[in-house]
Amino acid sequence: MALAEDRIPVIVGVGQVNDRPEEPAAGLDSLGLMVEALRRADEERKWLPGLSAVLTVAQIAFPDLGDCSPKVAEAIGATPSLCRQTKYPMGDSPVRLLNEAANMIAAGEATSVAITGGEALRTAAARAREAGPKDTKVDAVRASSIARKQRYTDLFRLTSPVDIYPLYENACRAEWGQSLEEAQRESGQIWSDFSRVADGNDGAWIHAPRTVEEIITADASNRPISFPYTKLMVANSSVNQGAAFIVANLAAAKAAGMAESDLIYIGRGAHAEEPANVMARDVFSHSVSLSESLSKALEFNDLTTEDMDYAELYSCFPCMPKMARRVIGWPLEKPMSVFGGLTFGGGPIANYMSHAVVEMVLRLRTSGRYGFLFANGGFATYTHSIVIGRDPKLADGLPHDFDVQAAAETSRGAVPAFEEGYQGEGVIETYTVHYKRDGSVRFGVIVGRTPDGAKRFLAKIPAEDEAGIAFLTDGAVEPVGTTGQALPGAEAEQNVMYWERNLA
Repeated sequence: MALAEDRIPVIVGVGQVNDRPEEPAAGLDSLGLMVEALRRADEERKWLPGLSAVLTVAQIAFPDLGDCSPKVAEAIGATPSLCRQTKYPMGDSPVRLLNEAANMIAAGEATSVAITGGEALRTAAARAREAGPKDTKVDAVRASSIARKQRYTDLFRLTSPVDIYPLYENACRAEWGQSLEEAQRESGQIWSDFSRVADGNDGAWIHAPRTVEEIITADASNRPISFPYTKLMVANSSVNQGAAFIVANLAAAKAAGMAESDLIYIGRGAHAEEPANVMARDVFSHSVSLSESLSKALEFNDLTTEDMDYAELYSCFPCMPKMARRVIGWPLEKPMSVFGGLTFGGGPIANYMSHAVVEMVLRLRTSGRYGFLFANGGFATYTHSIVIGRDPKLADGLPHDFDVQAAAETSRGAVPAFEEGYQGEGVIETYTVHYKRDGSVRFGVIVGRTPDGAKRFLAKIPAEDEAGIAFLTDGAVEPVGTTGQALPGAEAEQNVMYWERNLA
């Protein structure tokens, strides 16, 4: 049954800002970016004064700001009945808020909803340098990840996203039967395409097209981060970026004099999650929550991948768009971003997908019919997908329950018990190698399974074991699936075992 026009949600305004003053410390803070982006989304002030709700994406650069949503409302002169910020700074947040805003409009709970986010890590880092010793380096992302009681996994430096996603990358490569070279070239092609998209995008942070070779080759200007990722393959969070969009009902949009060509309809989305504890997941070679979110978003809207003119497949690290494109059958040759990815477009922590929404709306206003948005947050933990486009039928069926967790759980495999300090025979399930800032090896990490597959454990390969590190990184043999033993090291280290591979 078709909705009345006062219940049909449409995106009516989008805006974004790159704040890059010559003196980084003089830049806007995260709140300032949110406000400026929202003002740009409504330059004629048709919507800001009468907003029903202001929803903001949590940020990490300026933690003292707290909940920014009421501060944004005050700054733009709005008195909404609802001000709310996401609980955590997760990358799926903008798409989830878009879905929630569409549901609010369709349920008659709101007339217009503003969603905005901003991250000012460039400014925050510059101000921290001015306030402290000149050699102080602040890794806000890692600090945010470890702001909790230490876990056993921290002993293996499995702490921040850049430590965890390589576990998926290496497991997926083995599962897909790719050689290391083939997998790296796929990553390089996707990222090279991102760099070209970003170069043609005014809102992107980096305008410097890169070749496949430049992206996958580790050198002094493109240091290794965590194997097999180089600096040019990971999210660039040292940015000052804000983005915002406004959702209103169709009747209000028409009353405001908006042209039909400027209205973008919102379809039904799908959300699912992996366990927060990374070691409590069934496998690292795929994600049932990712698969269910992607598939159900298309199914809910009675569309296929072939119907999509554009896509934004979340790109914090190569394994994410690589997994996503395989689920929905997105061709390698077709661009997987409208903004430029989190390396080149910019990686403002949880707010990247707000920029993707902005760019998707701008694209659809000029050409095409449907755009697909896939968002990811945490450690490949939270996934949310949605379709937007020029088709009014997308609103049919709203509001809807976007939670597809139950369906995801039916596909989940058995989860192995995690054993701290396991000693004995094992099989490599996945792995990574951590590097220092100078490019030297810190140590390797093995995620192993007991021979019967019932238990999962961790073990280290020290930097001094050059043969062991080479085995993990040179591509001569696929390490995943090979056998070895977890054994105590020369020095007792908080129940940490070391990996000794079987050479026979």
